[in-house]
Amino acid sequence: MNNNNSANTSSIVSKVWAFCNTLRDDGVGYGDYLEQLTYLLFLKMADEYNKPPYNRTMPIPAAYSWETLTNKSGDELEVHYNNLLRELAKEKGILGQIFTKSQNKITDPAKLYKLIALINAEQWVLMGVKDKGDIYEGLLEKNAEDTKSGAGQYFTPRALIKCMVECLRPEPMKTIADPACGTGGFFLASYDFITNERNYTLDQEQKKFLKFDTFFGNEIVASTRRLALMNLFLHNIGDIDSDHIFISPNDSLIAASETRYDYVLANPPFGKKSSMTFTNEEGEQEKEDLTYNRQDFWVTTSNKQLNFVQHIKSMLKTTGLAAVVLPDNVLFEGGAGETVRKKLLETTDLHTILRLPTGIFYANGVKANVLFWDAKPSSKDPWTKEVWIYDYRTNIHHTLKKNPLKLDDLKDFTDCYHPTNRHKRKETFNSDTNPEGRWRKFTYDEIIARDKTSLDITWLKDKSLADLDNLPDPDELALEIVENLEAGLESFKAVIASLNSKQN
Repeated sequence: MNNNNSANTSSIVSKVWAFCNTLRDDGVGYGDYLEQLTYLLFLKMADEYNKPPYNRTMPIPAAYSWETLTNKSGDELEVHYNNLLRELAKEKGILGQIFTKSQNKITDPAKLYKLIALINAEQWVLMGVKDKGDIYEGLLEKNAEDTKSGAGQYFTPRALIKCMVECLRPEPMKTIADPACGTGGFFLASYDFITNERNYTLDQEQKKFLKFDTFFGNEIVASTRRLALMNLFLHNIGDIDSDHIFISPNDSLIAASETRYDYVLANPPFGKKSSMTFTNEEGEQEKEDLTYNRQDFWVTTSNKQLNFVQHIKSMLKTTGLAAVVLPDNVLFEGGAGETVRKKLLETTDLHTILRLPTGIFYANGVKANVLFWDAKPSSKDPWTKEVWIYDYRTNIHHTLKKNPLKLDDLKDFTDCYHPTNRHKRKETFNSDTNPEGRWRKFTYDEIIARDKTSLDITWLKDKSLADLDNLPDPDELALEIVENLEAGLESFKAVIASLNSKQN
């Protein structure tokens, strides 16, 4: 991209941001702004494709085309825009999905007029894929940072996603799924990896497969699914007039996947229990634990993460690979947790665990890990021979603002993982020569012998406990205390909820 294009893109980014800040004064948050931007961008790009040199027939009814918005103002514009959102939600294909449950959140017609003019001033189709994608991804990240919106729960740190993709090294002409895909971060990172010329040189057939047949996801929240579809489309995945919807609105846990995939990359929602809310006979709102009675699951439980582990295992081809972000409870919880761990060790090759530090997710107090496993055909002997654990948690301090997680921070893990041939790994831990080594392997027998087959394994000394002169900065320490308290509170809430459900 030449400097002029680059300068033009950064100027557009600045304008988009500046206008967002104007709307925030009216109480329109990043999420609401993003949604309106999505509707309008989609219509504007469809309009551009409709005209020379493309001359494509777009699925948008003439009564609700982009031009019908640009020639109206004031109350007339607001009424028409509200009507347009309502009617386009009834359409089929990706168009209907983008506009599902759409609402106008910009109550000032003058500001709506200004936003339409801002989008109308640019040729978005001509803009480079990377530039459009960067503008949108920037907005998604900003929205995730806005703690009031709660959008952070759908946003996995991009550095972590890239690291997971680099470890799996997805190949062209293979399928990639995410049963809780949020705004599509894993798909985009996989797309970037496959299209990177240092990794592969793609022919036309491979490019077409990548665009239309590679990615499959589920996202039950309509607004998040909309953002994902637009995010992918702006990054050249799928097409504006396609009927093929590769992000389903269905709850992925309800039934077994009809298709088996080559890769699953996922960060399932962190809430511990699955539940549904209903109104009881007294007219009060009650929550009931939701369990999924699936014949293909090893165990029936209301623990959402354990259900996702079982589901992801069932989604993979026998040659499939998985990388999944999971909270600590999956590693040590007894009962159903122990059953799932034992079955996973037996039926797959659970070869790697990356222990993640706190302070990298927008949700506070999260202690999480990435589990990597290879699917395998049926066997009477356990497939897992050894589990390699990389401890990137002990004595590691990250914060979202001052010290966010960067890809370079995970480089040592990626090198240790040895993505090109993971059978050539070497431990960095040695009890005599390097007791501080973060990379260590444990045999299947060692793990099975542990209480509850716990995978919550740590061996490094916490220096902050031993060395009072080497404490982290006060704000880091305060944040860590808050996170530990919040994590403890969540555990207590789960215990109370469990006790209450047993009494009922």
